Amino acid sequence: EHLKAFDDEINAFLDNMFGPRDARVRGWFMLDSYLPTFLLTVTYLLSIWLGNKYMKNRPALSLRGTLTLYNLGITLLSAYMLVELILSSWGGGYNLQCQNLDSAGDADVRVARVLWWYYFSKLVEFLDTIFFVLRKKTSQITFLHVYHHASMFNIWWCVLNWIPCGQSFFGPTLNSFIHILMYSYYGLSVFPSMHKYLWWKKYLTQAQLVQFLLTITHTLSAVVKPCGFPFGCLIFQSSYMMTLVILFLNFYFQTYRKKPVKKETKEPRAEKEVRNGLSKAYFPAANGVMNRKTQ
Repeated sequence: EHLKAFDDEINAFLDNMFGPRDARVRGWFMLDSYLPTFLLTVTYLLSIWLGNKYMKNRPALSLRGTLTLYNLGITLLSAYMLVELILSSWGGGYNLQCQNLDSAGDADVRVARVLWWYYFSKLVEFLDTIFFVLRKKTSQITFLHVYHHASMFNIWWCVLNWIPCGQSFFGPTLNSFIHILMYSYYGLSVFPSMHKYLWWKKYLTQAQLVQFLLTITHTLSAVVKPCGFPFGCLIFQSSYMMTLVILFLNFYFQTYRKKPVKKETKEPRAEKEVRNGLSKAYFPAANGVMNRKTQ
């Protein structure tokens, strides 16, 4: 009873702040109430803290089979979202510069359905961090990593409730494409025999940064030439993406512009650890691949 009252208060507050929700998504799984999204986010954060304590004096897990299936699953889901977003936005005659929320009819609902899967995928991607914990890759559980995972899940709950189509389609379309490349990389990284072929990590890192900049440009294009898409949402989206650009640039220069202190010795390049993720700081699927010695 107390939980229901708390839930009602939270939802009333959000409705008062953002206005009426989009009626087309009413009744969709996990959308009518913010409480499930909030509680799952708290559980995620607690799992990191408690999991690290639990694993402190225990050996790291390999999880090779689990990681293989996980990476394959996310790759296939990303491919589905990419294709469906392209087909639905194209079929609805979406305007690339600015697209409102209600002019494309059934195509808008089709886009919203795909974006619900995008929102749900952010919950699934909490496993990236859990795999870090179980594999004792604590150095990769950085502020940027946790900030991105926790915030995206909550932001997309809001997107689905108030702006579930229109201009919202562009970022997930780009991100789905990047995730196909990234999770394919992670999947290959599971196999030590493939490590010598994974020379393109830096270029995926650059592609991720380009994705942020393109999303900001697309969002601001609707400010320059408005089409009825909520102005406040455009400003928030641009501001949030800019935080990722700043944090990610900081990581990029620290990682790729530093001169190595020591030359590599003894261990052959092919046997060096290839982490399942493009960085130890950011990328959503950085669930790691152990080097041969550990394995």
